[in-house]
Amino acid sequence: MERTITVKGIKISYRRAGSGNPVILMHGWGCDSSTLNLFERVGSEQHEVFNLDLPGFGKSQEPPVAWGVEEYTEMLEEFVTALGIVNPVVLGHSFGGRIAILYASRNPVDRLLLVDAAGVKPRRTLKYYAKVYSFKLAKMIYPTIVGREKAHEIIEQMRSRRGSYDYNNCSPMMRQVMVKAVNTDLRPVMPKIKAPTLLIWGENDTATPMRDARIMKRLIPDAGIVSFPGAGHFSFVDNPYQSAAVFRRFIHPDLKGPNMDNF
Repeated sequence: MERTITVKGIKISYRRAGSGNPVILMHGWGCDSSTLNLFERVGSEQHEVFNLDLPGFGKSQEPPVAWGVEEYTEMLEEFVTALGIVNPVVLGHSFGGRIAILYASRNPVDRLLLVDAAGVKPRRTLKYYAKVYSFKLAKMIYPTIVGREKAHEIIEQMRSRRGSYDYNNCSPMMRQVMVKAVNTDLRPVMPKIKAPTLLIWGENDTATPMRDARIMKRLIPDAGIVSFPGAGHFSFVDNPYQSAAVFRRFIHPDLKGPNMDNF
């Protein structure tokens, strides 16, 4: 059932399904709650699932200012408090994984699932820095050479050629959010996570490579990895049956075998 709640001054849309101990699902960048339908269906077999549209995505409002991972995590903390959720299972994919990591590092969590999760600041090449600083220089110089209006046109053309698909398809506010997020390194908080943690990863993931999963496994005290050969950044889309079975077994460790009749 689709619902809304006002948290940190903005309307958050979420889906609520099933009954039992709580499970919170958080999607990745550029997606919405429907991306995690697989985990919602599996979780709602024996749990109450809260599947969020994160602020700025789906039917949820954009943040009023450029939020970072901290503000998104505060949003989740207020959401949990407002709905009386206690000791949830938390799953985060990609960008949602950032929020899940920070949340679990300072709040009680029954179990944590990080699916192709972001959180390790990527390695930057000289080419990357050359691109960034040439863009910043252009923003400073062009208005004085060709005027503000023409400069804006030129800079937008540069942005469309050089920016990532996710960045180019964002609103101006969400572009600022994205820049903040990708420059946040969550490695320092990972050792504070006390919950059993499972890393579910695609071995061909280029957005958050296996290197990130291995770093997380090393830093999170009680963590293990399940990886899928040939799968990419949406490993659960590439391997739905295996992902359903792994998820079900992790949140129900007492089960003797997976029931995959519905998938």
